[in-house]
Amino acid sequence: MANAFAGGRLLLDEPAAEVARLRIANPAKRNALDQEILDAIAAAVPDLDAKCVVLTGSEGMFSAGYDIGDIPSEVFADEAEKLVAHPFAAAIEALETYPYPTVAALNGHAIGGGLEVALSCDLRVAAAGVRLGMPPAKLGLVYSHTGIRRFLDVIGAARTRELFLVGRTVDAETAERWSLVNEVVPAAELEARALALAEEIAANAPLSLSGNKRVMRELLAAESQLDPDVERELVELRAACFQSEDFREGVRAFGEKRKPRWRGR
Repeated sequence: MANAFAGGRLLLDEPAAEVARLRIANPAKRNALDQEILDAIAAAVPDLDAKCVVLTGSEGMFSAGYDIGDIPSEVFADEAEKLVAHPFAAAIEALETYPYPTVAALNGHAIGGGLEVALSCDLRVAAAGVRLGMPPAKLGLVYSHTGIRRFLDVIGAARTRELFLVGRTVDAETAERWSLVNEVVPAAELEARALALAEEIAANAPLSLSGNKRVMRELLAAESQLDPDVERELVELRAACFQSEDFREGVRAFGEKRKPRWRGR
């Protein structure tokens, strides 16, 4: 029987020995993430003792990203950064620093912040036919430098530019060629394949799993260290975008399903 968090929108079960599975269950909003769901991920993951954790979605969708439609208009500019960025940081850190491997099972589309959460897992298995994308350029959003670094580490500069500057959405097969996902399987086989992979991982030597994961994490972190002044500038650049007219217009246009009218400020 699954344990429920975030008002039943995050479910936890143990489908196999030494394997824990977290399922995003917010189908009414295409499994969009909000502060409560992200906080639940951040709180639940460190308490797990499984040798492999699987993160997946429900009802044919992994996650459509952050639920920006729930940000009240009267506090939009002042609260957008806090509401969007900070809960993501805690959830992603919990997944990345979990001592044992994590697997994202992409049972449906993974968009925006939903894709970044998937990328914070060590491995990704996708169902054929799903799409993966990063829409910041369509929303007037400057993405976090830590988030973009995560994509650079996984798929390199050329493909990261294509995702973020073009605003590309790619199918699972393209994502596999880009190394954005490790494997693509028929949709009907995804759950079984992800579980089999998790069981295979969990059967390996625990000290090797945790030790090798930490070595890789620390090596990547060392490569991405920035001069403090540059990092401060990048943080300020992102913060400024939340105050911009273009970001407000991008979110409004997205909600109204129309082409945005950019003003460059």
